[in-house]
Amino acid sequence: MKNMTDMQRQYLQMLKEEEKEELSKNLNLITSFKELALKRGVKLIDENFSYIRTIGIVASYPNIVEYLCQDVKRDKEGLYNFSQLCSNYERKAIAEGLLYSKDFILMVHPHFRRSYFDKNNFAPRFVELFWKESFNDIEPSIALDCNRVRIDVNDRLYKEFDTWYGAKFSENIELIPDGIVHLRPPLDLDNSFVSLFFNNTYSLDIKWSTKGKIKTFQSEEFKTEDVFILHNRNIVYPVRYVHAEFDLDTKKFRHFDGAIHYYTAEEYYGRRDSDFNYNTKESNQIKSQSEKLFKMNGVVDVETWIKFTSHFMTGNPLIFEYFEGKYPENIEEIICKMRNKNE
Repeated sequence: MKNMTDMQRQYLQMLKEEEKEELSKNLNLITSFKELALKRGVKLIDENFSYIRTIGIVASYPNIVEYLCQDVKRDKEGLYNFSQLCSNYERKAIAEGLLYSKDFILMVHPHFRRSYFDKNNFAPRFVELFWKESFNDIEPSIALDCNRVRIDVNDRLYKEFDTWYGAKFSENIELIPDGIVHLRPPLDLDNSFVSLFFNNTYSLDIKWSTKGKIKTFQSEEFKTEDVFILHNRNIVYPVRYVHAEFDLDTKKFRHFDGAIHYYTAEEYYGRRDSDFNYNTKESNQIKSQSEKLFKMNGVVDVETWIKFTSHFMTGNPLIFEYFEGKYPENIEEIICKMRNKNE
């Protein structure tokens, strides 16, 4: 890292020393877990273990969950049936995103963490709500962190408290006209403001379409160009995607899922200022890679769909604006003060 301050260097050094100390203190635990993993067909070495302050003692190995959890299987979309997971592992209301066994703890996919970073805590509040939901008449599935498990099985949790309010949208879905919506933060705001108060959101695209008795919702959330991640050794731009199918007869959603689309730089810059009709208008077709993070099949009411859509796009005032017709009150106040200051 260039331009690192002395304080940052000291902090990183402190984290390294803390990790070394925690791994040393938990040597017996690590040795026992190596023996367990070996019985399941995985030979782990010291380098497979790390201490992450926000998580705990972590064992990392490609697809380690499949070796350890032969009682549950991924579906063709890479998701696990949540009801089956909860039947085989303990779900605790105070420990959202975690599923407990006697010897290890499963974790949901790292893309549910803040900034998609695998060392961060879970972003508010999608995972929390998913963990507390009863899912009556809904068959939920979710993506797990298949390459890592936590091995210090206790109730130690690292919490970060902040607030994001889900929208209260209650319109009749059947009355929403088909078409495209493209939302942007106010263009008179500078980049630092968008970064801080819009969670680096560049735009939100929404499309409604109807075929027969099914009305389909799609949305893509684009971040600013400085939000990128490494995926399969390539730098990509992560775009949150939501898809849902509304039954016009039952007035309920029959299917609802969320994914991450991985855009290359060329795809990202070509698509972000366009809309969902890009592929019908342009000769350069975009077929981005994607990874599904959750799905719900069954009878999903509008309130549940709104709640999880709002919180899947965590910290994005644009989804709130779409559902409510305005920004959250605190964002409105800040924008007003900024504009008055600049006049």
